[in-house]
Amino acid sequence: MRTLVSVLAVLPLAAGCMAPASAQHPAPSPAVAHPAPPPAVAGHFERVRARFSGQRARETVAFVEQRWRLPGNTGFDESIDRVAGELKAAGFVEESTAKPGDRLTYRVERHPMAAPAWDPVDASLTIVGQDSALLRWTTNRNMLAVNSYATPAGGVTAAVVSVGAGRPEDWAGKDVAGKIVYGDVPMARLFTEAVTKRGALGVLAYSLPDYTQPERYPTSIQFGRIPLDTASRSWGIFLSFGAREQLRRALAAGPVTVRVTTDARLFPSEERTVVADVRGATQADERFVFSAHVQEPGANDNASGVGAQMEMARVLATLVRDGAYSPERTITFLWGNEIVGTRRYLESDPARTRGVRWGMSLDMVGEDTERTGGTFLIEKMPDPSAVWTRGDERHSEWGGKPLAVEDIRPHYFNDLVLARALDQSAATGWVVRTNPFEGGSDHTPFLNAGKPGLLLWHFTDVFYHTDNDRLDKVSAATMTNVGTTALVTAMTLATADGATARQLVDELERAALARLATETALSRAALQGGAPPAEERRILETWADYYVKSLVTMREIEVGGASAATQRHIEGAQQRVAAAGRQAVEAIGG
Repeated sequence: MRTLVSVLAVLPLAAGCMAPASAQHPAPSPAVAHPAPPPAVAGHFERVRARFSGQRARETVAFVEQRWRLPGNTGFDESIDRVAGELKAAGFVEESTAKPGDRLTYRVERHPMAAPAWDPVDASLTIVGQDSALLRWTTNRNMLAVNSYATPAGGVTAAVVSVGAGRPEDWAGKDVAGKIVYGDVPMARLFTEAVTKRGALGVLAYSLPDYTQPERYPTSIQFGRIPLDTASRSWGIFLSFGAREQLRRALAAGPVTVRVTTDARLFPSEERTVVADVRGATQADERFVFSAHVQEPGANDNASGVGAQMEMARVLATLVRDGAYSPERTITFLWGNEIVGTRRYLESDPARTRGVRWGMSLDMVGEDTERTGGTFLIEKMPDPSAVWTRGDERHSEWGGKPLAVEDIRPHYFNDLVLARALDQSAATGWVVRTNPFEGGSDHTPFLNAGKPGLLLWHFTDVFYHTDNDRLDKVSAATMTNVGTTALVTAMTLATADGATARQLVDELERAALARLATETALSRAALQGGAPPAEERRILETWADYYVKSLVTMREIEVGGASAATQRHIEGAQQRVAAAGRQAVEAIGG
């Protein structure tokens, strides 16, 4: 979590820009106490809560987080093998040997990789003349940049040249060939300038974001990469705040020479993905798809997603084997390379993808929030809050940009998943919050494929992408809350009958009316502050239109298609929400 790529090709946004935002995400505050879930949903909660073990999920995390994971490397493949082994132990049958009647199956897909896999082994950085190392791999396992090569035996010793912030004037008059360059510059840019263009031996880079609180956690290092450079076969070392301060003090006192040792392997490999299916009894071609990415070396990011999803699959398999639950639609679990694996699953089989009804990403879902500062969040599909982010809505510090009205995706999925999380919150006291769409994880391939997709995650985490993201920051209770919410959501949608579908319509209608009341109050306050009346009317009209159209999408919930009774129920809710929207506009003088 989270990959800085071009996401949502159908949307004109650049997700991933680090726009400062409040770390506080106020919890949804409905006007009345959260109502009891529909009876069928309550039954799913009862069955899952009786079987879900956060501690078992944490044991999977404990295995995975020990491994430095990138596609094709040793740690990634060992984690994939662990998932496959746990699936087999849970009763899943390897697909190639499955019988026609087997409902629990899995397979391990293999895909060629254009770039080599990378295994980090060891590294150290020492200022010559000092007794102890400035950094060691054993305590800072993110210090070595991805794609770094090994130094010769015994390492390399060379003078350090500082280029400050890496501005043109900082490079002026400095000969860095054959030397080691230090800069407060993003790693890839520093490497390209110093090694690729100017012949430096390697680089020492510092560029930690403020939300990691580097002065409070001076040993933290965020992982990152250098461009693959088969000509220089060089390396990059990331500095912690503490190491950077020691190096700067030494440089201020006079010339500095350092010794760097690195040990890493680059080798041809293949990318592997685990796909597990719990086949639907009557509508097997329709499916709910979960995705948890394996790569990235942290415990919460994303060994926690791997572990929580594995426990969800185990619980579901147990329910099916015991006859306690039988999905009518298929529920699928993916473990693989973030975004790439999910996108490949959706693009490789168009006929299968036509049947995908919902997608959900589990990413950074195990946080001990008292230790990390991370807040549990449901990142919503693009709704009007991604256009007008106001009131209790907040973007995370990971960053987001306002969307256009045309980018809104009307759908019930946002509110349905939030309702299930609030069901779990009512039982456990778990804090549940949301954020407007930002992108950058496994929910984006679903959206790009025209499917509803949501992200379950935590932010702001002061240990995000750092080598302090370890098992002691992972909570079994949090994984229980997230995993239970996610699995009950899928179980509900995989078996919903007409009565349940209509109860979910009622639930969405209540959410729509509550939102319109909230937005009306915000618009009144905005008008008092001098906001243009036309814009406030537009906001209210957009929210009403969003919910009217979202109600239409609920026709797909009932297994086998919406009955006449469900259709009438939806139409009645649409009429009431549309009327409430008109009243809201009138209430502000529209």
